[in-house]
Amino acid sequence: MTSVKILLADDDKEDRFIMADAFDQIGLGDAIHFEEDGEKLIEYLNGSYSVEPLPSLIVLDLNMPRMNGTQTLKALKRDFRYKDIPIIIFSTSVNSIEMKECMENGAVSYITKPVTYNDCIETAKNFYRYSEKELS
Repeated sequence: MTSVKILLADDDKEDRFIMADAFDQIGLGDAIHFEEDGEKLIEYLNGSYSVEPLPSLIVLDLNMPRMNGTQTLKALKRDFRYKDIPIIIFSTSVNSIEMKECMENGAVSYITKPVTYNDCIETAKNFYRYSEKELS
């Protein structure tokens, strides 16, 4: 079993299902863990910090309730335990002001959510490749 390499927060249940299916399709379903929002993602990290290795990549939806992607990004970058984990913002929004703010706050990339299932598979592959690159 692969350890969780990618931690993805997205409040859209359908988006989580599609990405989980895409990871299953490429044989890497065990490499990703999902949370519903930024607050739950931080709770997951805090609860699992001493038990399992930290993920090598965090992916955040921008528009989430309770704690959105930008707020979560800022909180993670302020915490010495998580500040070095690369974070990708994953959103349907193409607002250049939001993109710029996320990059200025430490995101390594801002990716627009895929439209087709094949694009989801490619996105899953790219996320995994990025997480592997960060380990080396």
